[in-house]
Amino acid sequence: MLRAFPGTTDNSLTQASWIDIVDPTPTEIAAFEKAFSLRVPVKEEVSEIETTSRLRVEHGALYMSAPLILATGDEPWIVAPTGFVLSKTALLTVRFVQSAIFDSARKELNVGPLASTVVYVCVLEELVDHMADLLEASSQALDDASHLIFRRENLRRLSRESSLLRQLLVRTGRTSERMAHITYTLVCLDRMAKFTIERGREWLEPEQISRLQSVSADIASLEQYAEGLVNRIQLLQDAATGIINVAQNEVMKILTIASVAGIPPVLVAGIYGMNFKNMPELNWAWGYPFALMLIVLTTLVPLIWFKWKDWI
Repeated sequence: MLRAFPGTTDNSLTQASWIDIVDPTPTEIAAFEKAFSLRVPVKEEVSEIETTSRLRVEHGALYMSAPLILATGDEPWIVAPTGFVLSKTALLTVRFVQSAIFDSARKELNVGPLASTVVYVCVLEELVDHMADLLEASSQALDDASHLIFRRENLRRLSRESSLLRQLLVRTGRTSERMAHITYTLVCLDRMAKFTIERGREWLEPEQISRLQSVSADIASLEQYAEGLVNRIQLLQDAATGIINVAQNEVMKILTIASVAGIPPVLVAGIYGMNFKNMPELNWAWGYPFALMLIVLTTLVPLIWFKWKDWI
């Protein structure tokens, strides 16, 4: 699907300053290349990870690409390779996934004809704002996880506690993976902004250069914020794992104490359960109460000793 800004027909693409192509067809590719004498990058090309493949100059135009996270609200996160071709007369964006982000950018630019560099700067700013929104959403998710992990009240059932903490580990793990995507996308957008200033300076007005520098500064602050969130994720994961281990150790401690405290009375019961003929207590009238009291006493003594040692 090909869309041009300002709105125009395929036969007059030369009048547009921004051409946005989603999953381009051969006909759309041919129409753009005929109108601007520029090559349309293919999906494999914009998916390359080498810097030299992401940022280059061809026939006086800047060819750039970045793995954008095209998601809004509760939509699933999709990392979509996106290509940018910037020349003095036109901006081409090539992507293979639908996204409302570019629609929002078009609405922001719906003020009449604009230069391709102005459109490019606006699109870049919109993408950085979108990354900031995703970071804020991730921060809120970590806040919710933190409140559950470090809450004052404890669940009575250990199984429910462990199940909840495991779910939180999965959620924070997914957030960590998303943070990695966001950080890499920010790095690519920062490189694009700096590359444009360096190689397209003759096209840019001083105001546009200043805006691109502001974009780089915003990205630097977002990267620092993202680094803090990554550290926080590690803290929450360690805390959740530690709480699970402590809870399991408490169970093992109780079982150990019960087994140790149960050994002496079992020994006493085993001794007086033997039916030998010459056992003095067999004919003793107080033999049975004595055995019961001895069993109780041998149970309490280990427990009192554990309490004295502050093990329980």
